[in-house]
Amino acid sequence: MFTLTYVYRDSTAVLGPLATYAEPHCYDLCAEHSERLTAPMGWELVRLPVEEESEPSADDLEALADAVREAARPAPGTGHEPVGQGTEVGRRGHLRVLRSEPAGTQPGQE
Repeated sequence: MFTLTYVYRDSTAVLGPLATYAEPHCYDLCAEHSERLTAPMGWELVRLPVEEESEPSADDLEALADAVREAARPAPGTGHEPVGQGTEVGRRGHLRVLRSEPAGTQPGQE
């Protein structure tokens, strides 16, 4: 996979490695379409070198596993549900809209 980016200011189309996030004027292309790509008339096409895809290394897999474990850990001090009372202020189908009350107060006391 490749990402095509148009740089209108420079009349340049840049074809490079697959981008990790979406940006305006960027389009992802498969290998077949990237090979046949031509730039509009009067534009320059720049093809950036793309590393050959390789198998993930043990370090890559370990880093991914560590990131997943870290994301699954609860944040410190939030091992339980929030405490406090909620007052129902609306309903739509099976969903309820609640207004939070500070812990220790009764609904209607403010």
